[in-house]
Amino acid sequence: MAMKKAEMEEHRADYQALVSKARLAEREGLFSRAVELGLSCWDHIDGMMQYERRYEQREFSSIEAIDIVLRHSPLLLDFRNLEKLEGLLKDYRRIDKNTSVSLADRLTEARALLWDAHRLWDHIERNPGARQDKLRQVLGGDQCKWRAITEKWEKMGLLVRTSEGASYRLRLSTRMGALVKAKCPSCGTIADGPKAMFLEELDCPECRENVLFVLLPGTTTDKETE
Repeated sequence: MAMKKAEMEEHRADYQALVSKARLAEREGLFSRAVELGLSCWDHIDGMMQYERRYEQREFSSIEAIDIVLRHSPLLLDFRNLEKLEGLLKDYRRIDKNTSVSLADRLTEARALLWDAHRLWDHIERNPGARQDKLRQVLGGDQCKWRAITEKWEKMGLLVRTSEGASYRLRLSTRMGALVKAKCPSCGTIADGPKAMFLEELDCPECRENVLFVLLPGTTTDKETE
């Protein structure tokens, strides 16, 4: 869709403001929030790219807002965001066409990582205290990949790695069924529910916005839903 210069400038400004907030959320360890902000940038990607290619002669290796979602969604076990990216690339084919890195290929890789992460999560959930150095024997594949996932989950606060000899014992810091509190980023409403529920977008019961709730630290209980 053709845009006037002023429209492209507006999209560029909105994109830059949102992606800046997403970077900050990443630095603060708020990875679900970073993904939400990355997703909110997507409406502005096409206009931003049109402006910067036309008026700044910029070439794109990738798109930061997409990178943020690809980086974290697989490890948050959020397949819906990857489906949304597939839709974006189909609707705006020139986004992938005008990046030197194939975003379609990276989407395929992210989906593969998501399924690997799901297998690993299930293994640790069924076997608390599983040894990190035995993951390749149990799950196959590349040991370096399994180690990288566990290190990232530890950084996200989802996993506890306890040193034992030359390796680590692994346990989930919270179960997906454990009850937590989460906050609507739009209106501030606090909601209770199983952790798994808040790893995808929901309609806020108060403001009715479809948002990704922000998990509040220190609110997990040992009780699980039936």
